[in-house]
Amino acid sequence: MIRDIKPASPVRRLRRNFSEEEVERRFSISAVAPVVGMSRAYIVRALGYRPGSRPATISLTQVLELLDVDGYQETFVPRSLVPDYLLGLGTTTAQPPLDTRETATLLAGDARALLPALPAGSVQCVVTSSPYWGMRVYETHRDIAWADGERCPYGFEQTPEGFIRHTVELLHLLRPAMSLTGSVWWNLMDTYNTRTPIRGSSHEKLRAMGGQSDYTLGWTEHLACRHSAGHMYLEDGEQSSIPGRVAERASRIGYWLKSLITWNKNSTPEPVRSRVTRHAEYILHLSVRRAPVFKRAEWQRLPRRLGGPNPPFESVKKLTDIWWLPTGTGQNGHGAEFPIALPARCISLSTKKGDLVLDPFVGGGTTAIAAAELGRRFVGFDISRTYVARAKERLELV
Repeated sequence: MIRDIKPASPVRRLRRNFSEEEVERRFSISAVAPVVGMSRAYIVRALGYRPGSRPATISLTQVLELLDVDGYQETFVPRSLVPDYLLGLGTTTAQPPLDTRETATLLAGDARALLPALPAGSVQCVVTSSPYWGMRVYETHRDIAWADGERCPYGFEQTPEGFIRHTVELLHLLRPAMSLTGSVWWNLMDTYNTRTPIRGSSHEKLRAMGGQSDYTLGWTEHLACRHSAGHMYLEDGEQSSIPGRVAERASRIGYWLKSLITWNKNSTPEPVRSRVTRHAEYILHLSVRRAPVFKRAEWQRLPRRLGGPNPPFESVKKLTDIWWLPTGTGQNGHGAEFPIALPARCISLSTKKGDLVLDPFVGGGTTAIAAAELGRRFVGFDISRTYVARAKERLELV
């Protein structure tokens, strides 16, 4: 299941030989809008309806017209697969809703399968750090079937575009569960399209750079490697621009992009000679309405350990889009966790006591700990039973 990443961009073309029954099939505009990346108002205008018209549905013929409009851009399904995706809607069995009334609910499973089971409007705040593209090997990687037709573990897509599509698909599946005043805080790091071994943690990278023999295999001798040749346009050594591209597509599927926050982080050293060393990760702040809950006064009262003001780097009165937070210690068996200050800051800004916080990639359980310390309910998923068990153990100590 773990395999090398060889970014040979596929060549796909939109087919138009649909049956008469298929081209007459109608779809709700709310189902079409996220996959064509257009607002409802723009769809109505692009299809030539008179001003003020509010059609509830459109035909597949009209969907094909939208795919030829200049404003079309891919979201989580490639252009060539949009018609088949829409034709396949409603063919899966709905899951019974999850019970989220408990103080903390942690489930082992695939986030893509579990997100649709969350009760509508139940989640006030999401804080997560999902896998990054082609950066880490986890012992529990398993193939997942995605809407774009790819089967792979999340983070092991063959191209950055695949990773971007899958991230946006998860955001799409999450959106119905979001409260109208809620926020999503999604931690992402960019990746360079460079041939490199994919390691289990930053500690392995540091040991290899230090010349420790157990970690100095040739780059192709590792369990998994990321190659660079074969991408549609990225050359070896180019940055993939993943966080910004996810942010734009999130806007196209109906989120408000409130901020693209830079986390000024003490990153691991990079042996680079032709560019600057990275010192930042990014946090997308998304909402489903223009004005989500945003409790700046609550943040001002937080201790520094829980993400409160961090002078002299941060003002006590003004919270900006540059966050000075420590890195995770990596002592909880995960290898890529964030510090408690990050989720606690986000939770305090977006929720009140008793609200529901979600982390669809629980990992070491840091978001769960932050929610418990701040008196919020929590629900979390992880594909690893080991991580879920460890997070439950940590919660018992809070």
